[in-house]
Amino acid sequence: MNKVEGIILDWAGTAVDFGCFAPVNVFVDIFKNAGLDVTMEEARAPMGMLKIDHIRAMLTMPRISSLWEEQYGRPFNEEDVEKLYAEFEPALMMSLADYTDPIPGVIETVEALRNRGLKIGSTTGYTDTMMEVVVPNALKKGYRPDFHVTPDATHSIGRPYPYMIYRNMEELKLTASWKVVKVGDTVSDMQEGVNAGVWSVGIIVGSSEMGLSLNEYTSLPERDKQNLISKTANTFMQNGADFTIKTIEELPELIDRINLLITEGKRPRSS
Repeated sequence: MNKVEGIILDWAGTAVDFGCFAPVNVFVDIFKNAGLDVTMEEARAPMGMLKIDHIRAMLTMPRISSLWEEQYGRPFNEEDVEKLYAEFEPALMMSLADYTDPIPGVIETVEALRNRGLKIGSTTGYTDTMMEVVVPNALKKGYRPDFHVTPDATHSIGRPYPYMIYRNMEELKLTASWKVVKVGDTVSDMQEGVNAGVWSVGIIVGSSEMGLSLNEYTSLPERDKQNLISKTANTFMQNGADFTIKTIEELPELIDRINLLITEGKRPRSS
């Protein structure tokens, strides 16, 4: 059948943890402990990557790289990356269970998609150890994808590489990349989808890219909300997204639209 067979969701900022706050606060803290004041924007920029790769990406940013050289009198090296990560993981693990609430609309939408016969897979920038906390806590709150995979299962090669998506396709027996939809909330999610040749969808409200808590978002004036939605959507589209949606509740309607495109012979723009 020429229609979508499976949806692959990101976790933090897409399915759970509105605004993706669990890791970002820890990134800021570990750099502060190393004597560097990084901004929330800098901490969020590589979001979605394997967390040690995220630290490495932050250290290569020109401003942070310069701050490191001022602080230590030399460029950073791989030992520095590993030391920062050794501090990051236990700090994240201490608070991770508190950031597993499903984002509004996720549970109902996933069940609606399942009722259509769609498989629900997932990828993440978290490790297996981190997901041992996230998965059961999310399950207690009603969220359960059919499959999840971390970069630990792909030789620590995470986003933007496509291998976690391929593992989902293998496990869920999805027959072709153009029958798969990847939904995420970061630039690296979009790049992962592009590299896998699947339909890539950026989800805006609650995303790491938007970077606001639920209270911060709901308290914004309507004009500011619309400006932020437009800015976030543009970022996703510039980084390979086929579509953007405001919330996950728009996903079933988008799947109908993609099915129509497939019947017309259209494929993801990455193809």
